[in-house]
Amino acid sequence: MNNQKIADRQQTIGKCLFCGTGLHHTFVDLGMSPPCESYRSPKQLNEMEPFYPLHAYVCEKCFLVQLQEYITPENIFSDYAYFSSYSDSWLRHAKNYVDMAVKRFQLTEQSQVIEIASNDGYLLQYFVAKGIPALGIEPAANIAEVAIKKGIPTVVKFFGVETAQEQVTKGKRADLLLGNNVLAHTPYLNDFVKGMKIILKPQGVITMEFPHLMRLIEENQFDTIYHEHFSYFSFITVENIFAHHGLKIFDVEELSTHGGSLRIYARHTEDYSKPVSQQVVELKAREEVAGFTQLEYYFSFGEKVKETKRKLLDFLIKVKREGKSIVGYGAPGKGNTLLNYCGIRTDFLDYTVDRSPYKQGLFLPGTHIPIFHPDKIQETQPDYVLILPWNLQDEIMAQMSYIRDWGGKFVVPIPEVKVYS
Repeated sequence: MNNQKIADRQQTIGKCLFCGTGLHHTFVDLGMSPPCESYRSPKQLNEMEPFYPLHAYVCEKCFLVQLQEYITPENIFSDYAYFSSYSDSWLRHAKNYVDMAVKRFQLTEQSQVIEIASNDGYLLQYFVAKGIPALGIEPAANIAEVAIKKGIPTVVKFFGVETAQEQVTKGKRADLLLGNNVLAHTPYLNDFVKGMKIILKPQGVITMEFPHLMRLIEENQFDTIYHEHFSYFSFITVENIFAHHGLKIFDVEELSTHGGSLRIYARHTEDYSKPVSQQVVELKAREEVAGFTQLEYYFSFGEKVKETKRKLLDFLIKVKREGKSIVGYGAPGKGNTLLNYCGIRTDFLDYTVDRSPYKQGLFLPGTHIPIFHPDKIQETQPDYVLILPWNLQDEIMAQMSYIRDWGGKFVVPIPEVKVYS
């Protein structure tokens, strides 16, 4: 990290990532937690492990819900353990998006698609297959390498003004600029959105997907709060951030991914060829009625979270007292927030499993629960399987339906504990 960035960071500690107002109001305090993708190898189990505050604030001026930058993105994302291609439903989602975008924006082999945080090429591969020029920008070198091997040109950099200007100098500007679950991942929010304005062609379109704060609050999804997610957006707040940087959101879709996400469509403010849709007007009105522009609205969430913790622990204690066995399914970031906040270790969960070979043989951060291949469940035949990536519960229950052969049951922890037999 250069000296200028270090100086900038020191000036912004305790201030809103967007508007710079001092942060004084707690949204939810989840205590101390390790970075959620910092899986431990067997030899690391006896080493000191860093824990950082997981304390989300709400800005009294712009209502952005956010974490302080307790850990730099360079430390989180330069070597990352999340590969998008290990979720079938996420690949389907990506393919459907590509089909929609090509049709809606009439993309051809003359167009340029740029994806920010392009991961292992899980999405751009579908543009490449259609002969549409695609470029990925991905900060994690280990993941970018996988994309490059698939034939997807990828620049290994963090995105912001500097990277945008470099690409423009090389003649790369986007007809379609997209980012899935990346807007929330940058503490340099203004630099990021400014960069999008620079790299977008005059008639170009931006699409961004991120978890919707309205759904997070309504459905008690506190486990989607972790150090990699610096910001938690309502539509009203994200619209203000984009407007501040000369970008206009002209359409929005509500998606079921990640427990309830928004896909926003933006253009240059000065590009009047794309009128603002009715969905934008309606969603904004719904958020206003719900209370998203009132500070008090944000204050009841913390108590709801404590009650969920109590209910989950009640269930686990009861089941363990009956002599039953419980294991986890999945090793997602959200699972690590849940387990660390609730203090659930191998005293409750014998182990967890994950389809990603990059995680097998490692241990969850903080709780040190071992991660095995999914076949382990067939071997040990547990009474209960706790689904940690609950946003994929249908996919997982279908894949693992054989646990019913021995009377096994699924448990979903969010929005509250529910058992499926």
